[in-house]
Amino acid sequence: MDPVVIPLLVAAIVVVFLVASAVRIVPQARRYNIERFGRYRRTLQPGLNLVLPVADRVNTKLDVREQVYSSDPRPVITEDNLVVNIDTVLYYQITDPRAAAYEVADYLHAIDQLTVTTLRNVIGSMDLEETLTSREEINSRLRAVLDDATGKWGIRVNRVEIKAIDPPHTIKEAMEKQMRAERDKRAAILHAEGERQAKILTAEGTKQKDILEAQGTQQAMILRADGEAKAVELVFQAVHRNNADPKILAYKYLETLPHLASSDNNTFWVIPGELTEAVRTVTRAFGDQSTAGPPQTVQPEEAATATADDTSAEGGNPELDAGRKASLDAAAAADEAGKQAAAAVSDAKAEAEAAKTPQVPRRAQTSGD
Repeated sequence: MDPVVIPLLVAAIVVVFLVASAVRIVPQARRYNIERFGRYRRTLQPGLNLVLPVADRVNTKLDVREQVYSSDPRPVITEDNLVVNIDTVLYYQITDPRAAAYEVADYLHAIDQLTVTTLRNVIGSMDLEETLTSREEINSRLRAVLDDATGKWGIRVNRVEIKAIDPPHTIKEAMEKQMRAERDKRAAILHAEGERQAKILTAEGTKQKDILEAQGTQQAMILRADGEAKAVELVFQAVHRNNADPKILAYKYLETLPHLASSDNNTFWVIPGELTEAVRTVTRAFGDQSTAGPPQTVQPEEAATATADDTSAEGGNPELDAGRKASLDAAAAADEAGKQAAAAVSDAKAEAEAAKTPQVPRRAQTSGD
């Protein structure tokens, strides 16, 4: 081989090595810290960068995206001397690659220790109940302390979250019993409230039912009374319109008496006090018909003249004798009508008794004259 070729090949290899050492390609969201002869020179940005071969070297490669760091559970003592294990989740981002590389040796370990100490200070001023219900307050206080401390490290703490708070096993059992007792209490209260509401609604429904039934009964009685009043009024108007004779009304009154005993459930009968007056009216009618002749039509003027003549006439003995005879005949007719009415009532009562007890033969009843 030619002696000139070997030096050329060596020179070419050296040039290629130097060129390769001078070119640095930085990916997106990455930062490279460059040192020249052991001293920080600059931070390479994403893309193609040129450095001095042999003199410049990459010291640290940092990721500037938001990172998540989850710490292990750490024991913390509360204000009421209870030990709880708390683990946190930390969201942070590198804002200054130079400070993150040269201001602190291990920023993750530093952040973890600062989180534990701050958490112990915050939880130490709270009891267990407040610790379990004040997560937002604890998170905000942790974030304020960490953001202030890590600012000079070139790190920004975006968010701190408490992932779990684990009290001792005995405390968990006591809390479960308390929760069960509270739930039983609420269940009993709700059940009693439901029964109370049900009873109130039932009472209100019964009240409304009674009121509606009473109103319905009242309306029915009012309508029935109105109907009976209208019926009586119509009958009264018809009687007065047709100018019915009181003798006919008394006869109808006596004719209705036997129907009082026609029902099978009647055990006694009440004879109204107007019976005697009705009998007298009927007998008076029969007496007048027996003594008087055929009916004659008399003009009002003639009737008035006859009445005046009878009043002014002297020696009225024949008229008095005729009146006494008519009165005796009317009394006899009244006695006969009373006997017939009593016989009719007795027959109706016997028929009702016979209808109730059919096995007993009925005895013939005779009415005495």
